Amino acid sequence: MKLKIFLLLLALVANFSFGQNTIKVTNHYGSLNEEIQALIDFEKIYIEKLDFESNEIKDKQYLINIQEFTNGKLVNKSELFNGEGQNSEHFKLKSNKESLRFLFKITDGKLNTQISGSNFKSKKLYFDLKDDSDDYALKDFFGSKKEVYIDVNKETAILAIITPTKHADGFSSYCEVVQSNVKPENLGSYFKIPHYFLITIQFK
Repeated sequence: MKLKIFLLLLALVANFSFGQNTIKVTNHYGSLNEEIQALIDFEKIYIEKLDFESNEIKDKQYLINIQEFTNGKLVNKSELFNGEGQNSEHFKLKSNKESLRFLFKITDGKLNTQISGSNFKSKKLYFDLKDDSDDYALKDFFGSKKEVYIDVNKETAILAIITPTKHADGFSSYCEVVQSNVKPENLGSYFKIPHYFLITIQFK
């Protein structure tokens, strides 16, 4: 009995310590309406809502960047949204939860981006593509998991706009890339992906 109590207390302490420095992230992809989803798929529009939950994010703002990689090298980094750079009190989180909706459209050689939250909508930004627009797709890093945890103190990649890795037999795969244990910044060099983007977030 004493051993069971000790192990239970140990698990509770471990979970408490883990939770102190992490943010739980859950996701909702696309539309529940099949016809609307078919339409946005046809138009190469991607919509993904991410929910962030942690006691550590209350009273913080967040910075969302897009990183561009060419031939495995980081070649550009741009702000998609910066709560610190605007009315900081307005964008300071009032609770331990925040939901962000990421919208991307990939067409005519351009990646169009916009982010919306509970009280804002970012301006649209445009980035040049270097491969066929139809080869790019939005992917996250959930795999089969319903939730993931990110470090509250670090800039973390949460989404990727990638082209697939291609094998000698002609087989191509997106999931093989984002569901691997390879660090997001190393995906290009490891899987020989010539061009891709990472969306990152950092709470401050």
